[in-house]
Amino acid sequence: MALLVDKLRPRSLEALTYHKDLSERLSSLASSADFPHLLFYGPSGAGKKTRILATLRALYGSGVEKIKIDARMFTTSSNRKLEFNIVSSVYHLEITPSDVGTYDRVVIQELLKEVAQTQQVDLGARQRFKVVVINEADGLSRDAQAALRRTMEKYSANVRLILVANSTAGIIAPIRSRTLLVRVPAPTEAEIVDALAKAAKRESWKAVPALNERIARESGRNLRRALLMFEAVYAQHPEPSDKTPIPPPDWEVLIEHVARDIVRERTPAMILAVRAKLYDLLTHCIPATMVIKTLCWKLVGLPEVDDSLKPEVVRWAAFYEHRIRLGSKVIFHLEAFVAKFMRIFEGYLVGMDF
Repeated sequence: MALLVDKLRPRSLEALTYHKDLSERLSSLASSADFPHLLFYGPSGAGKKTRILATLRALYGSGVEKIKIDARMFTTSSNRKLEFNIVSSVYHLEITPSDVGTYDRVVIQELLKEVAQTQQVDLGARQRFKVVVINEADGLSRDAQAALRRTMEKYSANVRLILVANSTAGIIAPIRSRTLLVRVPAPTEAEIVDALAKAAKRESWKAVPALNERIARESGRNLRRALLMFEAVYAQHPEPSDKTPIPPPDWEVLIEHVARDIVRERTPAMILAVRAKLYDLLTHCIPATMVIKTLCWKLVGLPEVDDSLKPEVVRWAAFYEHRIRLGSKVIFHLEAFVAKFMRIFEGYLVGMDF
């Protein structure tokens, strides 16, 4: 059974209910003869991917929705085998090179070169180029971004790139200068409330305006998160009221348990116990950077953690988040942050200078 967030996803630019001016500009670009490379950026849950899929549909028609998932094997210069998943249709590919860590350059060089050297085979297609959507572009290594820049220069006749990022800060200047920047702001709380009201009407659920406002506020203006929270509420309480509690996501509850555990007990045995929970989060596709960020805020929100410790906890969370982005074994850096917090907190309890 499809989730509400997937069932209600608009398929066309005209169906998008907010940022109408942005939809109009994208529609104009899709109908023009010279479609540029694009860089979509904005916070999570703002609707970047929805707008990209709607733009692809405007470019190629409904055929772009007939997708398949292929597993490709790449070989590094050290003969290491990399298995990589590609989502594709006849007209486009969607990839996440940052999934292979520091070997993302290999994927960029081999896959994009292969795609860029072949022309569109569908003679009935509206455009003569293929589109490659690159997720988490701000997580690409500098080498991968340099390879991407060369591909953009050499094969622009046969391929267009659509980059997706939360921020342009991690994108090198040569790529930013070769793309049209498309900022997708987070929806306002009022726009989220309106989306939830429409979802309730479509599903024939009881409308509770006050509950919708609470969900919009607690979602942090993340529409995807708001819809997931909305569906969770109605799954547990078919007849909700203004006071119905909003259940947090399971992964967030697990991180809160981790935070309480490492404050309660600071031993090697606890690190091993926490490791199992961290692996559980990673195997359920929760990004390591999201885990460390959420764990940091859960820790500084606990009453046992003194205000004088909070800046130090945030500083080390930022340090290990940077290590996560540079390294390939994310569990090492998550565990290192847990151990560092234990050391800081233990030092505070015994009056040591950390």
